Amino acid sequence: MDYYLISAAAGDPEPAEILVEEFVLNDDHTAAGIDSAAWRAGSWAGAPALTRELRSDAGLRARVTAVDRPAAAEALALLGGGELPDEAGLRAHFQRQPLPAESPLDLGSGPAARRYRILFAGQLGERELADARAALRLEPAADPRVAGTAGADGFMWELRRIGADIAWCVDVTTRPGGGQDVTALGALLHHHRQAIRGLGLIPVTIERFA
Repeated sequence: MDYYLISAAAGDPEPAEILVEEFVLNDDHTAAGIDSAAWRAGSWAGAPALTRELRSDAGLRARVTAVDRPAAAEALALLGGGELPDEAGLRAHFQRQPLPAESPLDLGSGPAARRYRILFAGQLGERELADARAALRLEPAADPRVAGTAGADGFMWELRRIGADIAWCVDVTTRPGGGQDVTALGALLHHHRQAIRGLGLIPVTIERFA
C-alpha cells in the first residue's frame, strides 16, 4: 500500500489528512484501477475523487508527502485518529478509481519485446533527478529526453521526460523471446514505481505497449 500525508497548505510540515492507496493489477502487471481511502475530519472513507485530483492538480501535489506505513501511523496518532488499521481494515474503506483498459499494440506474430510504462505526475528537481538515477542505476543516454538507461536479467529500463515539464515515466522493456519470469517482472515494476514515488512523483498508471 502507498501512504501519503496531506497538509493544509504547501510548506506546512503538519499533516491534516492521510491518503492510502493500492494499485489493482492485472495478471500482466498493468494497472486496472487504484483503490483508496482517506482519513479526514475524524473518520475513514473511500477517496476516488481525491485520488483523481492528486494526479491532475499540481497545487494538491505540493501539499502531499509520500511516506511509509510507520510514518502514516505516527501521523494518524498525532491527529487523534488512534491506531492505524491493518491492511485488511483499510481495504474495508476502499473505493476504486478504474483506469482505462486497452489492448496492447500487436506488433506482429513473431517473438516481440514487451514494453511497460509506469507513468508519473509531477516534476523532478536536480537533486531528485540525481537520486532517481542512483536508485535505478542509470547510465547516461544520448537522447536529451531520457535521463538514463540500465538493464539486468533480460530487462532494460529508462527514465524518460514526457513533454515540456509535463510528466515522467519509467519504461521497462523485456528482451524479445527471452521468456522473462513474470514474478521478476512484477518485482521490477514495483521497485521502480516505489523508488520514483519516494522522490515526490505520483504514480498514475502502468501500461503495456506490446
